[in-house]
Amino acid sequence: MELTGMISCSIDYTRILYTKDNGKKEENYIPRKGNDGEVKFCKLKRLAPPIVAALLALSPISSPPVSSAQTLEIQRGATLFHQSCIGCHDAGGNIIQPGATLFTEDLQRNGVDTEEAIYNVTYFGKGRMPGFGKECKPRGQCTFGARLEDEDIKVLAEFVKSQADHGWPTIQK
Repeated sequence: MELTGMISCSIDYTRILYTKDNGKKEENYIPRKGNDGEVKFCKLKRLAPPIVAALLALSPISSPPVSSAQTLEIQRGATLFHQSCIGCHDAGGNIIQPGATLFTEDLQRNGVDTEEAIYNVTYFGKGRMPGFGKECKPRGQCTFGARLEDEDIKVLAEFVKSQADHGWPTIQK
């Protein structure tokens, strides 16, 4: 659809000038020739909001660029988190050990505030946290459930770090 087709038009030429507060004011209309050859006047005010909205949405300033691959990785991280971690870490908390949440303050205090550190704890376990890596040892420190592939743990660590940096969603009851 061409841009001019989105402009709302009117053939009412008397609306070009109108009386307001006992004075004349010219509205912002532009002439446009219709398919039938008749000149129509199109109101620019109606076009401005969609153009501004489109420019803001497409502006690199309004939001950081996110590729579809990044979006898929985020979704994959969320899925892995829901499959393996949410039992203890719902919304970033910790139902087993309250001082070991996935919130930035606790991650920093516990020395687990980088993706690499989160990866290592997820892979090998730490304290009451079981390890999920294929080569996790000793067996007592590792999950008795399904193990995760190295790449899955990497995606999971990126997801946890991102959530900690941007804020975990709050639970509304």
